[in-house]
Amino acid sequence: MNVLDGLERVGELASSYFVVWILVFAGAALVTPDSFTWITPYITPLLGIIMLGMGLTLRPVDFERIVERPRDVAIGAIAQWVVMPVAAWALTVALSLPPALAVGVILLGAAPGGTASNVMTYLADGDVALSVSITTVTTLAAPVVMPAWVVALAGEQLQVTFAEMFSSIVQVVLIPVVAGFVLRLVLDRYAPRVAEAGLNVFPAVSVVAIVAIVAAVVGANVESILTAGVVVFVAVVAHNAVGLGAGYGVGRASGMSEARVRACTFEVALQNSGLAVALATAYFSPLAALPPALFSVWHNVSGPAVATYFSRRSRAAPTDATPAGDD
Repeated sequence: MNVLDGLERVGELASSYFVVWILVFAGAALVTPDSFTWITPYITPLLGIIMLGMGLTLRPVDFERIVERPRDVAIGAIAQWVVMPVAAWALTVALSLPPALAVGVILLGAAPGGTASNVMTYLADGDVALSVSITTVTTLAAPVVMPAWVVALAGEQLQVTFAEMFSSIVQVVLIPVVAGFVLRLVLDRYAPRVAEAGLNVFPAVSVVAIVAIVAAVVGANVESILTAGVVVFVAVVAHNAVGLGAGYGVGRASGMSEARVRACTFEVALQNSGLAVALATAYFSPLAALPPALFSVWHNVSGPAVATYFSRRSRAAPTDATPAGDD
């Protein structure tokens, strides 16, 4: 087995047991929080590494797809931008969440789509190209859309401006994504084997970074988890459920093919919780980072479950699902 095969095996192993690693290290952080709280100052750089990895997965053809299928991309992106922030705000009101937790839920709702949606779409036999296109659009628009929603929904609780959040999101999301995209272009042209190695190893790097972020937030909020953990978990589960239901409903109502409906389902429901954690830690409090950290755990439970259901339905009735990319 050569080096590239070894890297691919490591990446597959890390991704396949992602939920296990999160649960193990989150549990360890509850028992020995001091072992993980030292990671807190590094949350933003870790997110930058994750976004660099996302940039490495992008190619010019992904942007061509956005132009080729603007209708479905627009529907998925708008649904994600509208449904999740409004649902987050409604849940903070319905559950009477304390200000810090409310800000965390709203940050989560306003976040762009996460790369987990692409993985779940693939596992569900959905349209991966559409999923990647929607994730790309919502991520590139995040510096404007995310602070706008946060200011609108939690303005009276904020001590941070739109411009400050815009600047932060550009630094930790947009710049790393663009850098990864450019690096991929250069490597594909001059060192394709290195590019292949990077694509194989970065899933494992991303898993390590996400697990570290979740463990750090859990370690910093042990007391809050033990006292307010139930209501936060209810908010996170309900938020994710609304996203899954709305994404599926919007896809169906707009006449998308089955494969694209599945992509829309995950794009609306699965947020970039790491970005919400980073902004909560930087501008608010460790407690505000708790809802998106718990979401990182939960959506890696609900996502595979829904993907498995879709996949089994495809096998039971192959004609029900339009192959990815078909119009």
